[in-house]
Amino acid sequence: VQLQASGGGLVQAGGSLRLPCAASGRAFSSYVMGWFRQAPGKEREFVAGSWSGGYYADAVKDRFTISRDNAKNTVYLQMNSLKPEDTAIYFCAAGRTTSPNPSFYDYWGQGTLVTVSS
Repeated sequence: VQLQASGGGLVQAGGSLRLPCAASGRAFSSYVMGWFRQAPGKEREFVAGSWSGGYYADAVKDRFTISRDNAKNTVYLQMNSLKPEDTAIYFCAAGRTTSPNPSFYDYWGQGTLVTVSS
């Protein structure tokens, strides 16, 4: 599976962005999909997972929504009410285990930069 994330950019605090992640390869629907982010000088952290109707880190709960369109082999991250602390490179990932631990994911996209200005 190859993953391509896009949709990042500069947005003001309180604004919204939607990040698509397009997948190539077979059996996309069988993969657990996750979104992670990494801010400068920080470790990569879990943001959202595609199981249980959407599983979220506390920091983004009620602001971000993960969704997937298996017909288009695409997973999305809708980000609303963005805050400066959401600034990071956002990565999509595919794996076989429902987990917020990045080590369980086998395939990663290249990342897309989201910058939220105050």
